Amino acid sequence: MCEEIESVLRNQARNFDSLPRGQKMTSNNYERRGISYIMADDEPKSLGRCSVFTYGVGHILNDITAACWYTYLLLYLTDIGLSPSNAATVTLTGQFADAFMTIIAGELIDRFGHFKLWHGMGCLLVAVSFTSLFGGCLPCKILGSDSPIVQTAGYCISAVIFCSGWSCTQISHMSMVNGVTLNPTSRVACVSCRNAFTMIASLILYAIALFIFNKKTSSSQVEIKNQYQFMAYMSIFIGAVFVIIFQLGTKEPSLKQESDGKRAAASWRYWLKKVLYYQVLSIYVLTRVVTNVSQTFLAVYVINDLRMSPSSKALVPAIIYLTSFITSVLLQELKWSGERLKAFFSAGGLLWLFCGTSVIFLPINMNAFMYVLSILIGIANALMMVTAIGMESELVDKDLDGSAFVYGSLGFIDKVLCGVFLYFLESYESKHLPPLSVSTTSLTI
Repeated sequence: MCEEIESVLRNQARNFDSLPRGQKMTSNNYERRGISYIMADDEPKSLGRCSVFTYGVGHILNDITAACWYTYLLLYLTDIGLSPSNAATVTLTGQFADAFMTIIAGELIDRFGHFKLWHGMGCLLVAVSFTSLFGGCLPCKILGSDSPIVQTAGYCISAVIFCSGWSCTQISHMSMVNGVTLNPTSRVACVSCRNAFTMIASLILYAIALFIFNKKTSSSQVEIKNQYQFMAYMSIFIGAVFVIIFQLGTKEPSLKQESDGKRAAASWRYWLKKVLYYQVLSIYVLTRVVTNVSQTFLAVYVINDLRMSPSSKALVPAIIYLTSFITSVLLQELKWSGERLKAFFSAGGLLWLFCGTSVIFLPINMNAFMYVLSILIGIANALMMVTAIGMESELVDKDLDGSAFVYGSLGFIDKVLCGVFLYFLESYESKHLPPLSVSTTSLTI
């Protein structure tokens, strides 16, 4: 009996050695050669903590600028004189540019690869355009006009460039996780680490904002622009440091090449025939809409509706992201399966429903309770986002050649819906709520 086992193992070793370099660890090669799995350890090797870290920090530039976009862009544009409808137009234009660039970037990455190259180009566009978006209207300076039309058009141009670069970075970073590792637990660990650094990036932004807004109140548009420009420069500098760490510490995944070329030709039709694609799509898109739209109007809500102190527009989001960060770190240590992903997502969804209902009916005289709700919202956000992106990764699994299409198509729908919701909600606010007085506006800054 022992001799038979030794013989089988020797045959397996010969078959293993005969495989081409780079293919020795794939289970498909064993299956093609008719090799049975006697050895229990056939699961892909897990990533080390250093690899998870370098991957996780690769989205910090996007995260810190996105936090500023969703939290402060509408406030900034209205504070410098744009009407709420024009400010909403800038946001909607950026969201649609983001959405369409997501599809284009996904298709090109699937076709040509080079994830890190797309990531680097996207980061460059983000850095250049973000300082213009929060640093003043460049076309206004060129044309020598500060009319609402010129201002709106100028900020729309900056928003288009910023969101296009943001999409390139996002899709290249998200889709490469399935090429970095095939181990399911390591993939969720990468996603969880990425989400944790999203929270860190947002906390950094809110720390900068708290320092700026508490330093002194601003009464002129020039001072307001200087405050936001300083915040933009600090965000870009911090994000650029982590982009360098990612580029140096993460290996470029290679697209899988099949001899018959069938996987490369599967394209979008392969995914649209899968029921699981639509299930994951609905979960991911709704999660993004809930978290992004709520983040956008949170600063306005705590000031205009709950009449909280000016510092609350930095403290409340900071509490949310701090608890999200802690939750994401804890989720990173778990061993994940499909059932566990669904269970944790359901728990996060129910918690968010409770928090949303409480926020709607929260009276002004109990506005301090908003800080408690912020803790619960942060936990719910982390549970939903980590598991939703984990489900995307489970959907893609080993089909790396089509991964960018999955992330791109889901991102396209998410951004279009976010843009539409933001536009109509901001337009509704401008029609049904009285504008802030000059003194109130100064306090909110």
